[in-house]
Formats: sequence, structure tokens, C-alpha cells
Amino acid sequence: MAELRLEHIYKTYKGGVEAVKDLNLTVRDGEFLALLGPSGCGKTSTLRMIVGLEEITRGEMYIGNRLVNKLEPNQRNVALAFETYALYPPLSVFDNIAFCLRARSVPKPEISQRVKQVADMLDITDILDRKPAELGGGQKQRISLARALVRDPDVFLMDEPLSHLDAAQRSHMRVELKRLHAQTGRTTILVTHDQLEAVAMAQRIAVMNFGVLQQVGTFDEIYNRPVNEFVAGFIGEPPMNFLPATPVREDGTFLLVAADN
Repeated sequence: MAELRLEHIYKTYKGGVEAVKDLNLTVRDGEFLALLGPSGCGKTSTLRMIVGLEEITRGEMYIGNRLVNKLEPNQRNVALAFETYALYPPLSVFDNIAFCLRARSVPKPEISQRVKQVADMLDITDILDRKPAELGGGQKQRISLARALVRDPDVFLMDEPLSHLDAAQRSHMRVELKRLHAQTGRTTILVTHDQLEAVAMAQRIAVMNFGVLQQVGTFDEIYNRPVNEFVAGFIGEPPMNFLPATPVREDGTFLLVAADN
């Protein structure tokens, strides 16, 4: 486990498109944080920079006390559970989970021990011999999580992990992911556009829009004290209503006068 610190992070793609602008964010050691915002707001670009799949254009990123800007993904000890599961169809569930350990030449007895440990944790020990094509969406999601966790990462990232599940499966997995975090205590970031997921699982929420971090806090803090109109309109269900009005001073008191239309 480790604290993750992003300092003045920018991501600019070819053509000058700024996906992330001056991002300053600290994820505490062992915290579960949700990165929440609409599609195209910079969430996934941020996640890909953390794991090392995208270069940082400007700024500094620390995991613990290590500056990781120039480190390769396999040197950062960060694990990512993909939205699309990213499983190998020809391999069994056991072999899918063990794949990264074998690539690192981890001894066979340790591989068996670590795979069994995460399989027990995610309640998939009874399907270790099966192939991905034989499984449902919820089971595939658990395997994807197991593949990430078996590496024993300092930071655990999830990119829209529940987007391909039905409503009942999503509800169940929200409970399971929260339990999993409580059990492992790993520094965890969930990327989602669904505020229900963020509220149900995360200890704090970081709201992004147009590549800019808008506000960070607990759901109650953000809902009750939004810092701007975007956050006020984005957080909460149903969303907050806005009425155009003009402040007017009358007899020493300020009043808000609603527009005629």
C-alpha cells in the first residue's frame, strides 16, 4: 500500500487537445477514492497516466516517496482492472490469474498459493478450471479483479468495472468491492461516470469535468457544499434545480428576484 500524489499533472495529446489540466490530487494510503465525471472529462487519461500506459506531459507523480514519471508500468507496482475484463480465452481461470506471475518467473508453489488466496477472497475457487467463454459477466469481472490483485499492488485501479453487468450484478458487486477493499486495505481508485457507484463504495469522491478537477470530498461534503454550478448540477439524484435570479438590496437586506421567464 502507498499514498498516491499527483502534482500539477497535464496530459496533452497530438493536435493540442488537453485531456487533463493542472491536476493536483492526493489519494491517501489505504483510501478508496472514486474519480467521477461525465464521459470525456479526463478520468481514463488520468488512470492511464497512473498505471504508465500514457506519458505525463507535465507535472510529477509520486507513489509513496518515489517519483514514477519515467518508470515503466511493470516498475510501478500498480494494477489495473479493465472495463472489458481483458481475459485470455484459451486459458483457464487459474491460468488467467497466474499469467502475470509466470511472466515474472514467480516459483510455482508461490503462484498456486497466491492464486488460491485471491480466488478465496473473490469466491471463485469453484471455477478455476473453466474457460472465460463458459462464464457470466459477474464471474468474468471477478477474474479480472483477481488478475490485478494477485500481483499484490501498492495501488489498485478500476476503470468502469461494473459497466457491462446488469442491475442485479452491479448491486451485488458494489457490496463485494467495498468488502474487498476493507479486507485488503489497498489504496484504490475507481473511475466511474455513475455517482451511485461512487457513493456506495468510495470514502471520498473527486469530481472532474473538461480535464479539470472540480472538487474533492465525501459525498455529503460535495452534495451539501458544491463549489460551482457544474458540481451542484452533476451530484445528486434528482439533480439540483437552478433558477435565474438577480440580487437586489432592499431596506438593508439582500433579496433574490427571480427572472420573469
